[in-house]
Amino acid sequence: MPKSRIRKKADFTPPSAKQATSIKLTNRSWVAPVMLALFLLGLAWIVVFYVTDGSLPIDALGNWNIVVGFGFIAGGFAVSTQWK
Repeated sequence: MPKSRIRKKADFTPPSAKQATSIKLTNRSWVAPVMLALFLLGLAWIVVFYVTDGSLPIDALGNWNIVVGFGFIAGGFAVSTQWK
């Protein structure tokens, strides 16, 4: 059986040097403080509602004060998606 021909591989040529493109990083230093503030505000809202038997943050809202507290906490989670 005849021997197959061996193909000679081309020498490696490195790709041409490209100029680095500048990456614009935005300053996200506000994200962590706002996130923590919303978490703590929501927690404090719910705790004050329970401790005062529903008479404090806003009496007219009644049990909807719990939803407002969890809304602040959900806002904290929404802000946390911006953290890099």
